[in-house]
Amino acid sequence: MVADFDEIQSRGDLFVADSDGAIIGFVVFYPKDGAMHLENVAVAPGVHRTGVGSRLIAFAETSARERGFDKIELYTNEKMFEYFSYYESKGYDEIGRGEDDGFNRVFYRKALE
Repeated sequence: MVADFDEIQSRGDLFVADSDGAIIGFVVFYPKDGAMHLENVAVAPGVHRTGVGSRLIAFAETSARERGFDKIELYTNEKMFEYFSYYESKGYDEIGRGEDDGFNRVFYRKALE
């Protein structure tokens, strides 16, 4: 992954989770094509399976609702199949598969109430 985090932060699209001043995770999301696009969620290895990722996703969803969006979308690499059931358990529905930016992606959408 190649991302310009200075640029992402300057746009206001990057949010971090911290514990005692140490960054333990982050989420990147922004409006795209009429939906909130959840670009990236990452959690430090030492805090996997503690709910940090779930809280970051919930934060993105709440922020999307507050900004007037009725859906949030994301994609994952087709090779990262271990995340398929995770996103589905959070209420995301698979809406398609295809090549994007040189990667085979699985696209998901969640309606926000």
